[in-house]
Amino acid sequence: MAILQSFGAAETVTGSCHLIKLQNGIKILVDCGLFQGYAEERNHDPFGFEPEDIDFLLITHGHLDHVGRIPKLVKEGFRGTIVTHSSTMDLAEIVMLDSAKLMEESYNISFKKAQRRGEEKEVTKPLYTESDVKSVFSLPMIFTSYDEKIGLGNGISVNFKNAGHILDSAIIELFFEENDTVKKVVFSGDLGNDDELVTPLPDILKDADSLLIESTYGDRNHKGVKESDEELRQVILETFAKKGNVLIPSFAIERTQEILCLLKQMYYKGELPECKIFLDSPMAIRATEVYKKYHEELNEICNEFLERDGTIFDFPYLHYTSKVEDSKKINEIKSHCIIIAGAGMCNGGRILQHFKHRLWNERNALVFVGYQVEGTLGRYIIDGAKTIKLYGEEIVIKAKVHTINGFSAHADQNGLIEWMGKFKKLDNIFIVHGERDKQEIFQQEIEKRLNKKSHIVKHGEKIGI
Repeated sequence: MAILQSFGAAETVTGSCHLIKLQNGIKILVDCGLFQGYAEERNHDPFGFEPEDIDFLLITHGHLDHVGRIPKLVKEGFRGTIVTHSSTMDLAEIVMLDSAKLMEESYNISFKKAQRRGEEKEVTKPLYTESDVKSVFSLPMIFTSYDEKIGLGNGISVNFKNAGHILDSAIIELFFEENDTVKKVVFSGDLGNDDELVTPLPDILKDADSLLIESTYGDRNHKGVKESDEELRQVILETFAKKGNVLIPSFAIERTQEILCLLKQMYYKGELPECKIFLDSPMAIRATEVYKKYHEELNEICNEFLERDGTIFDFPYLHYTSKVEDSKKINEIKSHCIIIAGAGMCNGGRILQHFKHRLWNERNALVFVGYQVEGTLGRYIIDGAKTIKLYGEEIVIKAKVHTINGFSAHADQNGLIEWMGKFKKLDNIFIVHGERDKQEIFQQEIEKRLNKKSHIVKHGEKIGI
């Protein structure tokens, strides 16, 4: 019997890493992501398997918590074949290089401080370097398209379906032969929200012997897209009426592009007051270029913008600030600006500088448009923090804090249940990619609404499939 083990995104949201050991000895890894928040220290732990033993790495999509440990995997011996979309590797390269840069910068700062204390030997070295990231791209790769069943030999094949989460994100169907029977295991990856502005809706599947289902929002439902759009519009209007500014910490991939599309729609409808909108994130700017490159994979709204304007995201109010000096100039603007900056969970990036200059001012607004993992600064603020410490300085939070989960790129509880409910055959359900308390609520809903049992996967647990 084939064995499934999860070495990430088991009773936690981040660090996705799922291993399938087949009877014939072939070992397949699905994703190899970075842990974030409270789980961050686990990135330096052993994988729980030998990287050199992995034959294939299947990648669902290019978010950090799904690709962020791949350079470590290669550094420690992985020499197998990567199977994914070419666009996913384009995004993954941006994400991994940015991660390596931040790790090296953090190490250098910590090392200098430790040197002054005479404790430099105690400083943990970076998980990987930019050179390690480049080594990933020397490995053999198979680039696929949706609904293109690819044989990997030994009776194994894979088929990528659209997950509707970010550009070319995938639900992966894995087929393998066992005792003269073909088995099918489905990895949901991160399933998209039905109200996405940029990516098409998730594909519907009909059958699976086993399903690994994400559960990020398994405990709740999002507001509708129209309600969320209106909520953001009202925040902007109210903040500008007070002569303030709007801060949006945003993930570089998908959330940023979605917010840009929404603001462009508001602009064309005459619903957006005259203002300056800054995309203040070099990583998000590079990711947006990748989205433009693969525009055929985006939905009708994006391609209508492209046909009308010759550009998907640009419009007169929007400004890109790649250079540090241009980012600093934003501080001089007193009111009527919208600042979209990384990182999405506020654990680094230029958003922190904007917090320093604007979070203490009650005229301003802070809008969260994505999931905040436990242990991140974003989660700390959402949970009601009155002050935060930045660059050795205590900053009081007087800006009005808003959370608009309707913009989430993750399906909510109803979306997940409804998607699973369309399977005509679904034998085993394994819950991953969620916080334990939320998974328990989701598990109860699965039993109540689908009349099916499910299992919450523990880290490293061996499961026969």
